[in-house]
Amino acid sequence: QVQLVESGGGLVQPGGSLRLSCAVSGDSFNIYAMNWYRQAPGKQRELVATITTGSTTYYTGSVKGRFTISRDNGKNTVYLQMNSLKPEDTAIYYCNSAHVSGLVGWGQGTQVTVSS
Repeated sequence: QVQLVESGGGLVQPGGSLRLSCAVSGDSFNIYAMNWYRQAPGKQRELVATITTGSTTYYTGSVKGRFTISRDNGKNTVYLQMNSLKPEDTAIYYCNSAHVSGLVGWGQGTQVTVSS
């Protein structure tokens, strides 16, 4: 029904920046929110940021002030700008779509590693 294709990620130094992208295609009229999740080894997958169809945003406390979620409707793309990266941000980051039907869509995940 919906396809999410991620790009970005990589290895950065502490204090560096990355921008993750999620290209959305397919039937998207029933999506009410787009999200970024992350999962580090040995930890549960956690919600990082949310943007609703009304452009309301949410951030988990550990990234607030450093990360920004945004959407470019013309490009059908959702972004996660990550600044002032810390080693504890190291994780696989996943794009996610929340649908009115209750179903969810997931991207393939992209590795972000923050290390000196």
